Amino acid sequence: MQHILEELEKRREAARTGGGEKRIASQHAKGKLTARERIDLLLDEGSFEEFDMFVEHRSHDFGMQDQRVPGDGVVTGWGTINGKVVYVFSKDFTVFGGSLSNAHAQKIVKIQRQAMKVGAPIIGLFDAGGARIQEGVDSLAGYADIFLENVLASGVVPQISVIMGPCAGGDVYSPAMTDFIFMVKDTSYMFVTGPDVVKTVTNEIVTAEELGGAKVHAAKSGVAEGAFENDLEAMTQVRRLVDFLPSSNRERSPIRESFDDASRDERSLDTLVPANPNKPYDMKELILKVVDEADFFEISSEWAKNIICGFGRIDGETVGVVANQPQVLAGVLDIDSSRKAARFVRFCDAFNIPLVTFVDVPGFMPGTKQEYGGLIKHGAKLLFAYAEATVPKITVITRKAYGGAYDVMSSKHLRGDVNYAWPTAEIAVMGAKGAVEIIFRAEAKDPEALAAREAEYKERFANPFVAASRGYIDDVIMPHGTRRRIARALKSLRGKELENPWKKHDNIPL
Repeated sequence: MQHILEELEKRREAARTGGGEKRIASQHAKGKLTARERIDLLLDEGSFEEFDMFVEHRSHDFGMQDQRVPGDGVVTGWGTINGKVVYVFSKDFTVFGGSLSNAHAQKIVKIQRQAMKVGAPIIGLFDAGGARIQEGVDSLAGYADIFLENVLASGVVPQISVIMGPCAGGDVYSPAMTDFIFMVKDTSYMFVTGPDVVKTVTNEIVTAEELGGAKVHAAKSGVAEGAFENDLEAMTQVRRLVDFLPSSNRERSPIRESFDDASRDERSLDTLVPANPNKPYDMKELILKVVDEADFFEISSEWAKNIICGFGRIDGETVGVVANQPQVLAGVLDIDSSRKAARFVRFCDAFNIPLVTFVDVPGFMPGTKQEYGGLIKHGAKLLFAYAEATVPKITVITRKAYGGAYDVMSSKHLRGDVNYAWPTAEIAVMGAKGAVEIIFRAEAKDPEALAAREAEYKERFANPFVAASRGYIDDVIMPHGTRRRIARALKSLRGKELENPWKKHDNIPL
């Protein structure tokens, strides 16, 4: 019996070593951790249960029968994050460059299906060189099997991808279908075709970092929801994100004990909005002062900065926060901000997370670039997402809510449950100056008359009371009581039940 136990331990040790000490040293020299070191950082200490440690590829072409490593380039299994069960796979670059074989793919598919059965998040750590060329179509079949499970799991369990090294070709599409993608600066990159192919086809000379580095996707393309400094920070922040999320769509938004008084007044908010309606202010200040303990996990903080999306807690309950940012482009809605917020709203709705929306929006961005880029359909995505959402929806208009953008930002007309406005709110078709220039075009040559008309328009519409008189605003509230009013509204809405008409699926304007 002893020799059998010794043999088992010997095999385990061989699997744990991956591609060998030399390749592990090379990984460390690049500033990257190994697949197993990453899992150890991500999960609670001692919680990891590994699956398929001894799986090997079954290829016999190109001498592959003589190159077999237990585990075959990916470490899979489950563990816990602060006690919450999660399933994880971590690609091992030290084994065949982390390339995907059919056996490798089936290991990933197994945990995807298991996570779906038990209702637990799936976290994928990517550091790989794409398909294993020696396996040909078998490798491509493996990718497609993974893609299918990504699609089936969408909206059922949270899916998080962390790009920690190369991720190219077929490898990029699995992360693209997950809920969140995070990257590590300077060591990770994503692209469909690499720099060499780009040079051959388009004659562009570009480096891997310029083509698909973390800064590119976190700030320019919006493909990644964030970029972290190193592997350690990445794993720490993913742990933090998982804490905000339910394990599946079968659960309610998580609630945990909070030491921040839900009835706390914040007097500084009474002076947050400047007297000058054209002067910007930082909407993040409002968010941080309203959520529990100023703990806010922002999504896509470097992309489409004119809108803020992220997770916080109010009275211990996780909420999704969407807010226009007056400091960037005056908080206007454009193509990128509409896409960013729409996807976030749909995630929250899929996983029963209430939505809190702070509105200060002058409208949609004008110009040929936006129109040629399809602003009409992209803006409709956000409208569609809010209208479709059945979770509790609370809206606070702090200042401007002009035109169609007023409708889009979780207005009463899109089934907003509780809609508040600050006394500084201006709800109108457009700003006073533009409005009077259209209405009183005949008086355009008389500046004094126009100024009087503008003052009249402001008196009539640059306030929340017309909307309140129609019932479109439930109450005009004092800014300092915003946290208390939102907390009470959330509590009143915990029993909310609302169903959309039966359909196979909707047809959101993609």
